[in-house]
Amino acid sequence: MQQPYNPKNENIQVFVGGKLYHRNEAKVSVFDSSVQGGDAVWEGLRVYDGKIFKLDNHIDRLHASAKTLAFTDIPDKTYIKDAIKQTLAANSMFTDTHIRLTLTRGEKVTSGMDPRLNQKGSCLIVLAEFKPPVFDNAKGIKLITSHMRRNSPMHLDSKIHHNNLLNNILAKIEANYCGADAAIMLDNLGFVSETNDCNIFMVKKGTLLTPHADACLTGITRETVLVLAETLGIKAIERNISISEFYNADEVFITGTMGELTPVYEIDGRIIENKNNSDLRGILYKAFKALTATDGEPI
Repeated sequence: MQQPYNPKNENIQVFVGGKLYHRNEAKVSVFDSSVQGGDAVWEGLRVYDGKIFKLDNHIDRLHASAKTLAFTDIPDKTYIKDAIKQTLAANSMFTDTHIRLTLTRGEKVTSGMDPRLNQKGSCLIVLAEFKPPVFDNAKGIKLITSHMRRNSPMHLDSKIHHNNLLNNILAKIEANYCGADAAIMLDNLGFVSETNDCNIFMVKKGTLLTPHADACLTGITRETVLVLAETLGIKAIERNISISEFYNADEVFITGTMGELTPVYEIDGRIIENKNNSDLRGILYKAFKALTATDGEPI
């Protein structure tokens, strides 16, 4: 499922390093660390009806990733919020908006890997676009299992929400070649971790299950779903789950800022058969939409 170009984004303003630029002029230096080595961290946020959903949670996670990577000159929460709101106001964006928030280590004095070459401070980028959820929540999506493994902490800790996404991109390329919408990525032990861009859940006999967040990011939508499940009295378990269990689930769905709670109808050619007439995703999705209608920081 390829995201379409939206003509409404033709003249958007993008915040880069303290200023707003037309999208055609919004650039970073060839010496920026994001260009040199994918040395940056990022967040995806969504705007609903004049409110930014889970804004503090996203900024807290951005700060945590930047601290882990030993960034210096990390902008504080007030500065980041102001940059986001400036960008949204400049573009008259109040709903159906996705924000790509990026913090790079900044510009280097000369090309090289050493972070001590970054002597100009970090660079904050706020890219907001008119973009409703990208997946079809009525039809759902088709997945395949990638041979690319999701990073574990023994290699590169997935709790760092970094811009070096090549293993995810390679998994997505596999999905593209197979005519699927996304790819499931397994952990180093062969258990399901997540898809190349979203967390994943399954339902079996009235129980909600999701993989341990050992080799994947603990997504904010994922956490929201688990909280909603507890509130609604839905039994939810985090454990190791094999791909075979997903094939035989009553329901499968993915979660993320880009697509919210999207159903999955097929994995590796196996149709997901709802033999127990379950509708936990529907119940959770209704609760999620009610939350996005009321929760969030005003623009």
